Amino acid sequence: MNKIIIALTALIINLHAAEIYATFNVLAQKNAALAFNASGIVNAVHTDIANSVNKGDILASLENSDVKANLQSAQVAYKYAARDYERQQQVKHLIDASAFDAYALRYESTKAHLAYMQALLDKTYLKAPFDGVITFKEIEIGDTVNGMMLKTVFKIQSTHERKLLVEFDQKYYQDVHVGDTFEYKLDGQQKVYRGTISKIYPLANANNRKIQAEVQAKDLLVGLFGDGIIITQDR
Repeated sequence: MNKIIIALTALIINLHAAEIYATFNVLAQKNAALAFNASGIVNAVHTDIANSVNKGDILASLENSDVKANLQSAQVAYKYAARDYERQQQVKHLIDASAFDAYALRYESTKAHLAYMQALLDKTYLKAPFDGVITFKEIEIGDTVNGMMLKTVFKIQSTHERKLLVEFDQKYYQDVHVGDTFEYKLDGQQKVYRGTISKIYPLANANNRKIQAEVQAKDLLVGLFGDGIIITQDR
């Protein structure tokens, strides 16, 4: 009896479902074009196309011996300014306020300068913004980098996470909702995949009168395309 009820329920649902044709392209869930935000000579390149990297890994670096020397000098100045400031705090009630302020100013100035020099050093390293795989590389040891004219030297995309950029006719904009099922095939393949609409873009493309949506996927080759059907429910 229960099996009959389940079968009838499924039949009723299917009677109210609509199938909407859609096409899609496979994109990486995350992708980024990376460039140095500093000027200098490239002295190290640590990765190549198709290499997997982790968030924070150094991909390349600029010659930075001068910046390191300035940072070390700033560290020494800060250390002694901090000591002077701590000593003056202990006898603050015995000295003139303007004299104490001079020590405080020196302490705060050396602290700010140290942070500035650390930021300059950090800019000589190009790091991976997330876990991913390198898809583009245009940098070699000895290249000159100009921080005023940003140039993409690496491109990175998420390793496994993908999204399908789905397009369907705008006349169905009221029928498709987040949570609807998308059954699809990659071009030239017979295997049927299933996914769920996770996002619907809030506008129609004026050129082709299509609306775009996203479906999450994994491990599909970026750049592939295909088609399928969005299975909607009568709401």
